[in-house]
Amino acid sequence: MQVQLSVVIITLNEEKNIGRCLSSVLSIADDIVVVDSFSTDKTKQICIDKKVRFITHKFEGHIEQKTWALTQAKYNHVLSLDADESLTKELQEELLKIKNNWQHDGYSFNRLTNFCGKWIKHCGWYPDKKLRMWDTSKGAWGGDNPHDKFILEKGATTHHINKDLLHYSFYTVDQHLKQIEYFSDISSKAAYEKGKKSNRFKIFYKSTFKFFRDYVLKLGFLDGYYGYVVCKNSAYAKKLKYTKLQALNNHNS
Repeated sequence: MQVQLSVVIITLNEEKNIGRCLSSVLSIADDIVVVDSFSTDKTKQICIDKKVRFITHKFEGHIEQKTWALTQAKYNHVLSLDADESLTKELQEELLKIKNNWQHDGYSFNRLTNFCGKWIKHCGWYPDKKLRMWDTSKGAWGGDNPHDKFILEKGATTHHINKDLLHYSFYTVDQHLKQIEYFSDISSKAAYEKGKKSNRFKIFYKSTFKFFRDYVLKLGFLDGYYGYVVCKNSAYAKKLKYTKLQALNNHNS
């Protein structure tokens, strides 16, 4: 079955990334919509220059924003990307083939992350399989903020494409640490609202095992210095989440 494809992207101050992202989908998209949370940089102008639809909408959460953004797509078949992602030429070619012969309800592919100029091929970061293209009538956005994911309905069929989606994550270590601080606020609150508990042992165990798993078991040491930084920061993120969860437990007990 041949289909028409909408590309949906949410943004907030993504002038460093959005142009690259849009350029990578121009050859495969029949519709491109950017849903923006009132950026104050050049994001809007870049989107206008690329002649894509640009819509502003108040941000109330990652899942909520992406759910609303889907309602703005012209077509049921959607490719959902983050602004700091882009398609490789090889992935573009595969997606064009799928558009002309759509056979499954959802399609996933690998995500290869660039951290401070280094492509991270271990640390539990690769292959980071992501479901990013689907028939919107077959599922809905879910997960726990800020870690959203599209969940297909029971019985839906999926196919994995062994090509890379490029992810330009952080340009500096400080940028990563700031996101960890922000995301840990959201994730700890989401965990608390689900009734989850934390304590000193859990904080120590979760963070220590996270580093051991990513740096040793997931071969993070093979990514050199930045592999170590990624694993250390990931362990710190785990520690921060459960420390903040414990504080919420104590404050509301």
